[in-house]
Amino acid sequence: MPNIYHSLLIGSSKEKVYSAISSQSGLSAWWTPHTKANTEPGSIARFSFGPDYFKEMRIVKLTPFEEVQWHCITGAHEWIGTDISFHLISGDKETLRKMHPELEGQIEQLVYDSGTLLFFNHKGWETYSPMFAECNYTWGQFLRSLKLLCETGKGKPWPHQHRI
Repeated sequence: MPNIYHSLLIGSSKEKVYSAISSQSGLSAWWTPHTKANTEPGSIARFSFGPDYFKEMRIVKLTPFEEVQWHCITGAHEWIGTDISFHLISGDKETLRKMHPELEGQIEQLVYDSGTLLFFNHKGWETYSPMFAECNYTWGQFLRSLKLLCETGKGKPWPHQHRI
């Protein structure tokens, strides 16, 4: 099964990043402003993208400042049954460099002395398809929006994620 993976370094505390990926206000500020989410495992979060389309995720796991996991139960056919997770690791530049030398370019550009490394996974796709390709690209845009939110206070949620 194909999976989407992204990693990015965010110049912010893991507490701030965790809040952005686990709270209604945070998710609204970087993914879609039409978010309804509860911060309890087992609850259903609803993410609306326009008047006629939405995704629903069962909140599977919330480990404060470390991990968020969702299971898609409603959305485009190819999304249903997929799993999304966010894993957070924080540290200073040297610690992150030793743990993840592949991120040297991002570490060099980090304005701050420390940051939070986010590993994003969207697993369980049935096949490589045009929808998979589009979602992979668009997740990159939304993760950029998350980074902007955590570093500047302003993300680029839907429908502005593709704008410069």
